[in-house]
Amino acid sequence: MFTAKELFERRRQRTRSKLRKTSKGQLRLSVHRSSRHIYAQVIDDVAGKTLAAASTLDAGFKSATSKTADIAAASAVGKLVAERAKAKGIDAVVFDRGGYIFHGRVKALAEAAREAGLKF
Repeated sequence: MFTAKELFERRRQRTRSKLRKTSKGQLRLSVHRSSRHIYAQVIDDVAGKTLAAASTLDAGFKSATSKTADIAAASAVGKLVAERAKAKGIDAVVFDRGGYIFHGRVKALAEAAREAGLKF
């Protein structure tokens, strides 16, 4: 039997390997979700660097909303990471949902990033 953590890691690795096969070196928008916060970052896997990042822990974000673990907060983070990526000249990424299903906060973040101008 696998533990919940092991199953999550297997899902994440499966998702990541599929992205590597289809992305052909594109930048990756990675999402991490915890019970209290949500984090997003645009990663260049070839160089091994994070180019843009946003989370509910950012100083400017805390004044915007009171809650950090709801769909509105995830949308704000998606918009913020897209604005930061656009400022660095990044237009297109591949969306890495990790081991999470594309639902709820993860979906809200992705849709907000799309509306803010990122293509994926």
